[in-house]
Amino acid sequence: MNDDKAKRIVREYVDERLGSSDSAHRYDVFIVWKCKALQNCKYLLGTNLHDDMYYELTYNGDKNEAYLDVYTKIENVVIDF
Repeated sequence: MNDDKAKRIVREYVDERLGSSDSAHRYDVFIVWKCKALQNCKYLLGTNLHDDMYYELTYNGDKNEAYLDVYTKIENVVIDF
């Protein structure tokens, strides 16, 4: 799994949900964080769409398959120290 493939997976997911009339809208997919351990890797990705969604992509190198989890921000709480 490489960075371009990870971004392409998220873009395809988002485009499918936006529908054909909305897919002409331009947006960016960006990597927030990634970690690679042996043949496995995990990505946290986002877009610049104003939908509060973020994406966790996990690649299982043993099975050569990826899993996409989709989340939305529920709340942002300030914690004072």
